[in-house]
Amino acid sequence: MLIKVFNDRTALGRAAAEQAATAIRRAISERGAARIIAATAASQLEFLDALTKAPGIDWTKVEAFHLDEYIGLPITHPGSFRKMLMEQLVSKTGIRRYHLLAGDAADPGAVAREASKQIASAPIDIAFLGIGENGHIAFNDPPADFNTEEPYIIVNLDEACRQQQVGEAWFADISQVPKQALSMSAKQILKAKEILAVVPDKRKAQAIKACFEGEISPMAPASIIRRHSNATIYLDRDSASLLGPALQSVLAKDSQATLG
Repeated sequence: MLIKVFNDRTALGRAAAEQAATAIRRAISERGAARIIAATAASQLEFLDALTKAPGIDWTKVEAFHLDEYIGLPITHPGSFRKMLMEQLVSKTGIRRYHLLAGDAADPGAVAREASKQIASAPIDIAFLGIGENGHIAFNDPPADFNTEEPYIIVNLDEACRQQQVGEAWFADISQVPKQALSMSAKQILKAKEILAVVPDKRKAQAIKACFEGEISPMAPASIIRRHSNATIYLDRDSASLLGPALQSVLAKDSQATLG
C-alpha cells in the first residue's frame, strides 16, 4: 500500500485524478470498457472535478457503481449520495451505465440483492473511496463486517458516522440522519483490481492514524485496505498530521511512503 501526501486538497485531488484517469483509460484500451466504483461526499469534490475534466476518457465505455446510500432518503435530499453521484460524476461525463442504490425503495433488501448481482457479473477495475471520521469505508462503521461475502449489505450507522453528516451540513441535526444504509461490503471493495482512497482534512487525521498505524481490525474499518496489493491512499498535510514520526520523516522527504 502506498501513501501519498500533498500540501492541500486541490493538489491531492488533481494527482489522484491523474492516477484514476490512467486506470480507466488502460481498462478501456485493454478490454473496451472500464468498471469503476465511485465515492461521493464533500471530501471527493476536488478529485471528482479533476477526474471529470481528464482528457482522453470515453465515458460511454465506463460503468459506474455506487458505494452506499441512506435507507429511506429520497434522491432529492441534499444528503443523498445518489444525488451527489449524478451531479458530481454522471451529469458531467455522460456516463450511460450507472447503478444507483434506491435507498427509499419499499424493499431495501431487494435493492441490495439486485446491486450485488450486477456488480458480481464482472471484475471491477478501480474503486474510489473516502474514509470517514470513524474510519469507515462506504458505510461499514465499526465494528465492520470483514467476513460477509455479500457484495451489498444493510448496515446500522453509528452515532459518530451520523454526526459527521450533520457536521458536513447535509442534515440540520442528528435526528434527521437515517439510522440504516445500504453499503458495499468490505470484501467487495477489496475485490477491485485497484483501490484509490482520497482523504483530505484535519477531521480525518485520527482515523488515518488508527487505520494505518494500528492493527487491521473491524474497529478501524479502513485498515482492511492494507490487505490489498494495489492501493494508494491520498492525504493532505492535515489528514496525515497524526501519523508517527518515522513515517512523517519519510513523507517530509518525498511526499510518499509505502506502508505494509
